[in-house]
Amino acid sequence: MSVPSSLKDDARWQRLVQLVRELAFLDGQSDDAFTLASGRTSRWFFDMKPVMMHPEAGRIVGELMNQRCDEISADFVGGLELGAVPLTALVVATDHESKRLGFMVRKEAKGRGGRKTNNPPGIEGASITNGGDVIILEDVTTTGGSAIQAVQRIESETACKVVAVISILDREEGGKEAFASQGIYFESLLCRSDISG
Repeated sequence: MSVPSSLKDDARWQRLVQLVRELAFLDGQSDDAFTLASGRTSRWFFDMKPVMMHPEAGRIVGELMNQRCDEISADFVGGLELGAVPLTALVVATDHESKRLGFMVRKEAKGRGGRKTNNPPGIEGASITNGGDVIILEDVTTTGGSAIQAVQRIESETACKVVAVISILDREEGGKEAFASQGIYFESLLCRSDISG
């Protein structure tokens, strides 16, 4: 399981499980009910955007992510658009201790970002050009492919080192194993089985 056991003892974690069930989870009752972004079909669908945009749920996600980021230790948090953008904002806004800075990785560079920060094209937000430790954030992890692309891009285009990937939810469909095969530490706040039972 990708969820650290220390999280499950936190009352906020229990509340997040409830909020994700209410705001983000659909059970289609058959294995091919939903077609996912990866092209796979699944019985279960999770849309984390309503969770991230909800005052209580968003605050809990930000606080729990920061708890994990503090333990792992990193200078920057960020990830691939679109899901990681509001997630990064939540983490940065609820970080009252470490002053971690956030960034985003565009799927395609627009040519506008990076002028002030000197970041490579398509990497926007805080300047990461001088390097540092990075945690890549993800809203939902299925195969891990998008986050692995973000890791490779950060490590090939900057002096940064990615120390972990943290997701709100691991769908338990091979993402953890894909990260392990690439030597990338991965964890999540929740797993599909925490929600679907």
